[in-house]
Amino acid sequence: MKLTLNLLTVFFLTISLFSCSTDTLDDEQNVVSNKDVVIPEAKTIEIEILELINQHRISVGLNPLESIDVIKGQAYSHTDYMIEIDEVNHDYFYNRKAYLQANADAQSVSENVAYGYSSANSVVNAWLNSEGHRQTIEGDFSHFEISAEKNANDKWYFTNIFIKK
Repeated sequence: MKLTLNLLTVFFLTISLFSCSTDTLDDEQNVVSNKDVVIPEAKTIEIEILELINQHRISVGLNPLESIDVIKGQAYSHTDYMIEIDEVNHDYFYNRKAYLQANADAQSVSENVAYGYSSANSVVNAWLNSEGHRQTIEGDFSHFEISAEKNANDKWYFTNIFIKK
């Protein structure tokens, strides 16, 4: 009995020390207000990515998604952040999600990110060949947007955000 109690204690201690959480104090301190959102003009590569994703969705019997600027602003902000720290990540995802829930009436939010692909076809194919990314692309969403930006070394960073209204 004592061994079982000790094992349970170690188990719960391990879980509490090593569990992941993306809701951190840093997230709360980095909330973006409406006035801080930048919505850049769409680039050719971005338009191509959105078209390829919709073509794929239609080919598997799903609805095409509509783009809206409020998503573009969040995608752009995150892509800019990834370039700034030179790392592909989902940092502050919950801030983007909360922002889109408040400002785009989003019921659900998901995103794909990528780095280094040189064309719309290559990044979309990479996402489609990854089960998790493909599930996002094929998810129950109504709207989406993309941001593609180059870093100082001419390498592309991508943030593709999906929402369901």
